[in-house]
Amino acid sequence: MPGKNVSDAAQLSTDEMALREELRSDVQTLAGQIGERNMDRYPQLIAAAEFIEQSFGKAGLRTRRESYQLHGHDCHNIETEIRGTSEEIIVIGAHYDSVLGCPGANDNGSGIAALLALARRFSGKCVGQTLRFVAFVNEEPPYFLSTQMGSQVHARRCKERGDQLAGMISLETIGYFSDAPNSQSYPAPGFGAFYPKTGNFIGFVANVGSRALLRRTMSIFRAQEKIPSEGAALPAFIPGVSWSDHWSFWQHGYPAIMITDTAPFRYPHYHLPSDTPEKLDYDRFALVVSAMQEVIVDLVR
Repeated sequence: MPGKNVSDAAQLSTDEMALREELRSDVQTLAGQIGERNMDRYPQLIAAAEFIEQSFGKAGLRTRRESYQLHGHDCHNIETEIRGTSEEIIVIGAHYDSVLGCPGANDNGSGIAALLALARRFSGKCVGQTLRFVAFVNEEPPYFLSTQMGSQVHARRCKERGDQLAGMISLETIGYFSDAPNSQSYPAPGFGAFYPKTGNFIGFVANVGSRALLRRTMSIFRAQEKIPSEGAALPAFIPGVSWSDHWSFWQHGYPAIMITDTAPFRYPHYHLPSDTPEKLDYDRFALVVSAMQEVIVDLVR
């Protein structure tokens, strides 16, 4: 069962209630209507890419397909930019594929829904640093942590072009919360002595080289006082630390962090057919996205 509705503890604003329904609708499209989407379900993978393109377009944003070939098929990262006055770029990314046999509501329909919601809110805004939103293909196995990930292709091309990336934020599995005792686990027993045992917070994860970005991001997020957060800059070999698209940017020397509900360390439906839209806590999910909007405002001003 999903965690207790946050409205029991905090009231959503009118804007956050609208955001909640936006997130719910986009997760439903990705995981409920399109469903499983990966190279074994290639038509659905393309349908997801087209949905993301159309969503950016409806927000008044111009999109670009960053394509590459894999097993004789064209694979596409979907990208849009809001140009700033600075050469520096902030990348907000999420992967839109799902693992085999899984409709991927939380992993990672939640990340893509957040990406789209944030892009809509920055469309037409004046920014200092350029803001780039990218929906990545092929994050899941068998491409996970390989050069065939869409985010690896993007990060490598950024390096080849000489893009000045000031930071990257990966939105990864961010829609599940629980108030049940002992609902939160960790990759090693020692973590439980320092971090909560209840899965009612959002996590910020970085490698040691990205700790400055982590500290700044968490400081702004916590100032919003919307939802509890925990974070750490850790060695990449610890299980879970490198498990998303931020890893690709580390490989090319860029600072990057992951925002996550901790996925398998909390979510009982992780990588299962039961990862369906009704499992998400859309109230708390909306609070996370609302606070991340303010984080991005600060990063690109």
